[in-house]
Amino acid sequence: MPAYGIGIDIGSTATKVAVLGGGGEVAALEVMPTGFSSVDAAERARAAVAAAGVDVAADDVRVVATGYGRVAVPYADKVVTEITCHGVGAARLFGPEGTVVDVGGQDTKVIQLRAGRVAKFAMNDKCAAGTGRFLEVMADKLGVSQEELSRLAAAGEGVTISSMCTVFAESEVISLVGRGETRENIAHGIIESVVSRVAALAGQGAGEPFFLTGGLCENGYFVERLGVKLGSSVTTCSEARFAGALGAAEKALQLA
Repeated sequence: MPAYGIGIDIGSTATKVAVLGGGGEVAALEVMPTGFSSVDAAERARAAVAAAGVDVAADDVRVVATGYGRVAVPYADKVVTEITCHGVGAARLFGPEGTVVDVGGQDTKVIQLRAGRVAKFAMNDKCAAGTGRFLEVMADKLGVSQEELSRLAAAGEGVTISSMCTVFAESEVISLVGRGETRENIAHGIIESVVSRVAALAGQGAGEPFFLTGGLCENGYFVERLGVKLGSSVTTCSEARFAGALGAAEKALQLA
């Protein structure tokens, strides 16, 4: 078994790095913006691994790349799909049975786990207003951070954002601002829009228990509202945003 397994998950918004020791223990976790170039992100990920005291070129180190930019990692020993890696990572974090809901920057994935393996999965359309990027765009439109957007949403009510496309949804928000709707109510409509889309997709999974991974795992209000929509509590943790990278690192440890 390798001395270290490294997982590089290059997503559309963020790049996650996980370094596992030979026994599966976490040696390092890092996250950074992907930026314009996946190739540059891969090099910054290499630097992050080096800062953790591990050389990706060492004979006893194995690297697996995943995510939409996985082909841009020249030092990877293997490339593995993000569905597989997210499934392995979620099983590591939460257990072998359940429905994984991963809200990414450009898409949302729902993965059914059975005995720690991916039984089936579903993904939304990249144009659908049910992703982390949508919340980022809408928060910018209101001139607030994503954290402030959630705080405002908790105090709002009565507004519905119906468009499935981010561009048209943005037009809806502009119209609401123009007619004098409060930021609290608009924020409420924005969060509920994403929650509803994600919950509808999650309904295609196996059902309880539900596990949330991705960049929204530390957004308590989103987690709470998603649980309400699903009619079941949603389990998550701070390491859940690294599920893909952790799964990739686990796969790296399995390489000869």
